[in-house]
Amino acid sequence: MSLQQWVDNGWLRPHTTSAEEIANLLSIVDRDLSDAAKGISPDWRFGIAYNAALKLCTILLYSEGYRPERTLQHYRTIQSMPLILGDEHKSDAEYLEACRKKRNIAEYEYVGGITEKDAEELIVFTGGFRNEVLEWMKKHHPQLIKP
Repeated sequence: MSLQQWVDNGWLRPHTTSAEEIANLLSIVDRDLSDAAKGISPDWRFGIAYNAALKLCTILLYSEGYRPERTLQHYRTIQSMPLILGDEHKSDAEYLEACRKKRNIAEYEYVGGITEKDAEELIVFTGGFRNEVLEWMKKHHPQLIKP
């Protein structure tokens, strides 16, 4: 399936981004990665790192000229990653989808469902993913990267 098919299905809508919007999103990613490294509960560290990873997926989607519709917004943003970066990122999207579900439980159902290991793993993943997104941006949308 392609992003255009997602538009045809009503899952995405066109979006024109700017270098300023992308820079703002990257600032959120950097803030969140910094905050997630601090001495707070694993639940919150995980949630903050998840937010950073979601913003990176948002950057990819915005850069390609789309934004998700409101229904299943996080899910669609994450699932767009392999459509943009390639099938080799399917397992990354599956990992982030599992993190989305785990974060929802920690956020809305009960405390303590996230381990230190879970939080550290997501923080490390997101840091590496940030580097991948920036490299992809330099190659495919250099005009959207502020100097």
